Amino acid sequence: MADVTDSPTTATNPLFEPSPLPFSLPPFAQIRPEHYGPAFDEGMARQRAEVEAIATNPERATFDNTLVALERSGELLARVSAAFFGVSSATATDEVQAIQEEYAPKLAAHSDAISLDARLHARIQAVHDDAEAMAALDAESRHLVERYLTEFTVAGAGLDDAAKEQLRDLNGRLASLTTRFEKRLLADANDLAVLVDDVAVLDGLASGEISAAAEAARERGHEGSHLLALVLPTSHPHLASLTDRGLRRRLHEAQRARGSRGNENDTTDLVLEIVRLRAQRARVLGYPTHAHAVLADSTAQAPERVFERLAPMARAAAANVAAERAVLESEAGEPVEAPDWAFWTDRVRTSRYDVDFAAMRPYLEAGRVVRDGIFFAAERLFGLTFHEREDLTGYHPDVRTFEVREGDGTPIGLFLLDLYARDTKKGGAWMTSLVTRSTLREQPHAVVTNNLNVPKPAPGEPTLLTYDQVTTLFHEFGHALHGLLAEVTYPHFGGTRVFRDFVEYPSQVNEMWMLWPEVLANYAVHHETGERMPQDVVDRLIAAESFNQGFATSEYLAAALLDQAWHALDVEEAEAVTDVAAFEAQALAKVGLDNPIVPPRYSTPYFAHAFSFAYDAQYYAYIWSEVLDADTGAWFRENGGLTRENGDRYRRHVVGIGGSMDPLASYRVFRGADADPRHLLERRGLTG
Repeated sequence: MADVTDSPTTATNPLFEPSPLPFSLPPFAQIRPEHYGPAFDEGMARQRAEVEAIATNPERATFDNTLVALERSGELLARVSAAFFGVSSATATDEVQAIQEEYAPKLAAHSDAISLDARLHARIQAVHDDAEAMAALDAESRHLVERYLTEFTVAGAGLDDAAKEQLRDLNGRLASLTTRFEKRLLADANDLAVLVDDVAVLDGLASGEISAAAEAARERGHEGSHLLALVLPTSHPHLASLTDRGLRRRLHEAQRARGSRGNENDTTDLVLEIVRLRAQRARVLGYPTHAHAVLADSTAQAPERVFERLAPMARAAAANVAAERAVLESEAGEPVEAPDWAFWTDRVRTSRYDVDFAAMRPYLEAGRVVRDGIFFAAERLFGLTFHEREDLTGYHPDVRTFEVREGDGTPIGLFLLDLYARDTKKGGAWMTSLVTRSTLREQPHAVVTNNLNVPKPAPGEPTLLTYDQVTTLFHEFGHALHGLLAEVTYPHFGGTRVFRDFVEYPSQVNEMWMLWPEVLANYAVHHETGERMPQDVVDRLIAAESFNQGFATSEYLAAALLDQAWHALDVEEAEAVTDVAAFEAQALAKVGLDNPIVPPRYSTPYFAHAFSFAYDAQYYAYIWSEVLDADTGAWFRENGGLTRENGDRYRRHVVGIGGSMDPLASYRVFRGADADPRHLLERRGLTG
């Protein structure tokens, strides 16, 4: 490897050296797009040299000279990747997208060069097979050996050279295709945003939402009009409020049209190619389908187990939809179609349960929800404190930065909140880690981000959240806590680096505190009068929670089982599919979820989780994890709720361990038993 210390590129590139900022926060004020390419190149070159030294080490393979050495390798590449991919989805400018398109296949090839190296695989196998040496290791170190061996094996390290070359080609092509899918989807969503010239048809929206739509239109050059930006899931939050049925239909149709209009942003050709290449990749690895390959290293272990759990739920949820539709049409006095479902659901909640989500919004001001809701619950549960650091610059002016400390003042790291939607931000909500805690890397602090897509009101207007947005905020902050609190030795286990079908569990648990009496009372305060949300409103809200669960479960399971259907195709079956819409219709009919009034939460052409966000064959993870979540909720209620004692136990066995031990084994220690699915079925009204 060449000496880079005198390189002019290196001297002026802030990514080449560890960040000088507190908590190793990337120096975003100094990082420019042109810095990423050279830093990626140098990071890969350095790690290749480090890995080659490990693979050619003439000494007998040991834990230290093989596993620890691998964990120490790639420090620059890890830092650059965290900085770039931590913000690329939130600042997806043309420059950033071009970098991602160029480097996605290069990074895939680099990863393959490591995971397919037969020399490394042999050394890891040798360490694993040395029973005496393994017995001398601590539990986390033994788990590291086991995970590396499993991951190398599943990745194809044991294949012959010809198969490995085929695998490298497939992985590189897939990396390019999934990046292109994300780029096209963002462009089509921006193109399809609904422009409204007459403000009267926005009746039902809050003033902040209307001002946000006006600001969005102004930024696109439509002064005096209003622009309704699209969101990632099929159901747009405005559909619950808009009284104009024609506008509801326009908005719903725009949501459904993404990626399927036959234009330059159509994603269906990418979907077919991705599915075919994934099926080919699975065959090379020795699995019948991509779903089998992916789930071989998960808590579910096999797609058959996923289907066994989800299929009965789908039947029960579909039956509940019919009853719910009858209630809605009784309220509406006319047939209810897909664009109307959310609107009439809210009206039924109002008429039958006296629950009005729109009337709650003045009590859900964003700053207060953050400070006196999610931060308050974390303080009660874990003793954490949060202090805003206006001296630290995020990657966008909208980003707020908070320092997180233990109750005794020990610093933990930083939490960055990026709340608002913009044209360069992908849809949905997510958490990312910019810095991960690791004893081996001498990194005692974490830096994590939460991204949402809340419309930004005009200057001076309060940001009033919807009920669903508050739920999402609590959910994503659960991921943030996971990233902040995980204390591990090895980077491999840091933060949220756990099985995909386990990672949603801590975030779903955190949703529980949203309606916990002492938490809700602390943040649900009218932004003008200071009045707390009346307790009877809360009681009615809780009483109405089970209403519409047939619809909510059906739209989710439709997407989860659609994901499974695409990835349950073998090579020949994948080649035979030529019509994306027809395949989707057939797959939904097969599981009894082909009801046009309840479209999937994500339809195939805009199913970013399955075709871009690395949830392929694993979108089931949300409800799979919810079994643990519902069971954990029961445990908290049985043991006194939001207390430090309970929080410490939950932290010790769940969010504090990262991926350093078997998650289900640790859960059994936490709970004293396996999770009981009955709690989830009761929550979703599926026990019948």
